[in-house]
Amino acid sequence: MFKSVRRTGSTHLSFEHWGRCLSPGLLGGGCCCGLLRWPVWALWPGSLGRAFAEDAAGTVGRAQVVVLPSAPGLGQAEAPVDKPKPDVKGQTGANGEDEDEDTDSMDGSGLCSLTEEGERESEEGRRERVKDGAKRAARKRNRPGGGANHSSSSDEDDEDEDEEEEDQKDDQDDDEAMEAWLGAELREMRGPVWRAVPSLLSREIGRESHQFVRRVCGARGLVQRLACQGRLERHKGCVNTLHFNPSGTRLASGSDDLRVVIWNWAIQTAELEFDSGHKSNVFQAKFLPHSGDSTLAMCARDGQIRVAELSATQRCKNTKRVAQHKGAAHKLALEPDSPCSFLSAGEDAVVFGIDLRLDRPANKLVVVKEGDKKVGLYTIFVNPAQTQQFAVGGRDQYVRIYDQRKINENDNNGVLKKFCPSHLVPSESKTNITCLVYSHDGTELLASYNDEDIYLFDSNHSDGADYLMRYKGHRNNATVKGVNFYGPCSEFVVSGSDCGHIYLWDKYSARIVQFMEGDKGGVVNCLEPHPHLPGMATSGLDHDIKLWAPTAENPASLKGLKEVMKKNKRERDEDSVRHGDQYDTQLLWFLMRHMRNRRRPRARREGADADTDESWSSPDSSDEDEGGPDHVQCMSS
Repeated sequence: MFKSVRRTGSTHLSFEHWGRCLSPGLLGGGCCCGLLRWPVWALWPGSLGRAFAEDAAGTVGRAQVVVLPSAPGLGQAEAPVDKPKPDVKGQTGANGEDEDEDTDSMDGSGLCSLTEEGERESEEGRRERVKDGAKRAARKRNRPGGGANHSSSSDEDDEDEDEEEEDQKDDQDDDEAMEAWLGAELREMRGPVWRAVPSLLSREIGRESHQFVRRVCGARGLVQRLACQGRLERHKGCVNTLHFNPSGTRLASGSDDLRVVIWNWAIQTAELEFDSGHKSNVFQAKFLPHSGDSTLAMCARDGQIRVAELSATQRCKNTKRVAQHKGAAHKLALEPDSPCSFLSAGEDAVVFGIDLRLDRPANKLVVVKEGDKKVGLYTIFVNPAQTQQFAVGGRDQYVRIYDQRKINENDNNGVLKKFCPSHLVPSESKTNITCLVYSHDGTELLASYNDEDIYLFDSNHSDGADYLMRYKGHRNNATVKGVNFYGPCSEFVVSGSDCGHIYLWDKYSARIVQFMEGDKGGVVNCLEPHPHLPGMATSGLDHDIKLWAPTAENPASLKGLKEVMKKNKRERDEDSVRHGDQYDTQLLWFLMRHMRNRRRPRARREGADADTDESWSSPDSSDEDEGGPDHVQCMSS
């Protein structure tokens, strides 16, 4: 650890310097500004000095760093080993006794470890506990509060005391059940698989330098030090989509204000801003791979799939409509090696394959059904290892995988295989999948369920296989939440929450390793890890974009996490009992859209439909305006 630092000049790195120095080509050697004597990591303030420069000393430019070794054995690489379960009550904070331990492990702090044993909670038991809690609350409200209208006899006092004792016992039982639920299905946290000092030494002598960046980005010590590093402010509505270009130098964002912005995120500057051409909320905007960052695909609530052509002079040449869904289109799926083809999915249950080389780019691949009923779609993702396969999720509990070469709607509706958590298969509740993603190598599939948990599946398992891991503590109810893997080898799982926080779980153990406040508006929807650096961008109900980097002095203490997790769980249970199936959310959406369309003057609508840009239409698509009310992508799914 750093014990003292003497400065004879300023070595503070601006955000612009940070972006230049940490480009993929320079990460293996040093700083871009010529300070090659010491890796650029040593220049970072606080956390990177602590996480990367242990047990070493050097001089950088005009700044002299004096380092005193404080933790024995830091220079010795250790093989991953399972460590004893941490004691939550004994966790140490930022200034606790565990400060001298290796920064890639937090064995004594920062782990959500409530209980290790526990059984899966049944739906009936959960509902009964919520009902009992409501009854106890009613009893408390109806108790006499004193005054002329209430007697003060000893019999009534005894009854009150008995009721209070009963309530206390019930509350204790509820707390124990909550602890058991939160602690169930957890594994022991693995030991650190990356060590700072040996890795730095190996890189300096040229050994395994090509693996340095990947190992750094997947280090738990850096994840535990993520902190907000900056904000990008330009949009005038909720930011629904974020996407880095393949090199990681640019960031595209789309918003309810119908605008798309291309950012030079390192210096927090907007390089290009243009009108998307959509008539309702922009839900996604993505750079097509190997296109030189000149082609951007977009989708929106109006159901249109549009493509923007960008010039090298920082302007948008035009936008073209290439497909039209009969409902909102929430997600696009890129093929990793193709600059001209991608997939789209809409609430009309249709999956389009789009090839920009064709005169009519849109081709209907499949209409997703369960039996004879169409299943509206919220998410789609292409398998990065087998690009002919793609997974979709939407208005039911099933993850469906298709193979473009084998789609036959007369045979199992064209589905190659389906996955679903076993306890949700017979579920009568209207559980939806709001987002799903493949891991870096396509072997795992992550799905986030509304007002449920996040589940990890093995994509190579047979049809109907159950989940591998379950990640809980957050809440996914108020909006269409995203979920993502974090790390070059998908080492972590990251999600937003209705409570306004960002959660990062260790994928192997399902334990929370980072917990950050991500949105003042109360909801975090979009999370986009950087493709090469240890950081990410997030957005939600706020009109800005937040950038996160591992710059915190100390690992996260996870203060207040346990209480927030319990609050999320109780609210979820209460809502499931209170509302149940009282109304159909999709019917409400339809009524809102219908009422707005009736109020809209026909002349204005026809004028808005006159598209000056070139437009391609699919023979299977609809040209009518399916745009709904201009609301955020934050309604219940």
